[in-house]
Amino acid sequence: MKKEFDLIIVGGGPIGIACGLEAKKKGLSYLIIEKGPIVNSLFNYPVNMQFFSSSEKLEIDEIPFISKEAKPKRNEALEYYRRIVTSNKLNIHLFEKVNSVKKIGERFQTETEKETYESRYVIIATGFYDMPNKLDVPGEELPKVSHYYKDPHFYASQKLAVVGASNSAVDAALECWRKGADVTMIIRGPEVGQRVKYWVRPDIINRIEEGSIKAYFNTTVSEVKEKEIVLKTQDGLESIENDFVLALTGYRPNFKFLENMGIDLSQDKKRLPDYDSETMETNVEGLYLAGVICGGMETHKWFIENSRVHAKTIMAHILKEQSVPA
Repeated sequence: MKKEFDLIIVGGGPIGIACGLEAKKKGLSYLIIEKGPIVNSLFNYPVNMQFFSSSEKLEIDEIPFISKEAKPKRNEALEYYRRIVTSNKLNIHLFEKVNSVKKIGERFQTETEKETYESRYVIIATGFYDMPNKLDVPGEELPKVSHYYKDPHFYASQKLAVVGASNSAVDAALECWRKGADVTMIIRGPEVGQRVKYWVRPDIINRIEEGSIKAYFNTTVSEVKEKEIVLKTQDGLESIENDFVLALTGYRPNFKFLENMGIDLSQDKKRLPDYDSETMETNVEGLYLAGVICGGMETHKWFIENSRVHAKTIMAHILKEQSVPA
């Protein structure tokens, strides 16, 4: 098995796939390494999820994305990106987790749980979906608590608390309520998030106002117990009956993974990685970032539609670097 490449791409999501396509077109030897299935993050999205973006904005490499509606759903996106990988015969290793990336001299060593690879360049396109923002409260480790939502059927006829007020929390609350769950939303701020999809936000507001879905505003979770949760409201502590908790409070990149590679991060709450926006190269020469990983804690800044250009940007810089005499 070949272990040396011009380029290693860590992450087999849409942007990692775009980078692979561009590397192949430019004649670079490359390998995409993904710790799960093709587009692992999208695979783990809720089964009924509908994208905020239209299908043409999710396209990569100008390959048409045809969907039934203007805004495609998860299953359509999985089919689209899978067909791109298979029809283009991209060099991708699935279910292979990258443990470390180290620069030794002028080359990188990418160590996975299965193998060690060498390359001149590395692109990190890992996203942020694998590390949830924890509540950090007693009882969060109970089996009834989940930071990921998959299927509303599971919560039918159950008392469900949904923590959060973003798109994922609102979608879960509405879907589970429509499948017969007794839903209570726990919202830290005074209102439903302003960035919630414009066609969904009025729906959740109306369901709350009519009393179909209960909501506690300016409230946080203080403790999770077997049959109840304790809330910290403006009026003090309050306990409510509860069977399950969906803590959909967002996710974050693996900052330790980035730091171990030598990438500098800002020391404020944003934790922005150091990279050149003109080339996508980090402070470590030959190491690039692509996709939502560029945003640090500002995970709402980068999407498929505005980061798919990173592939062409990076490959143009790599080719320019290769043309410069050593």
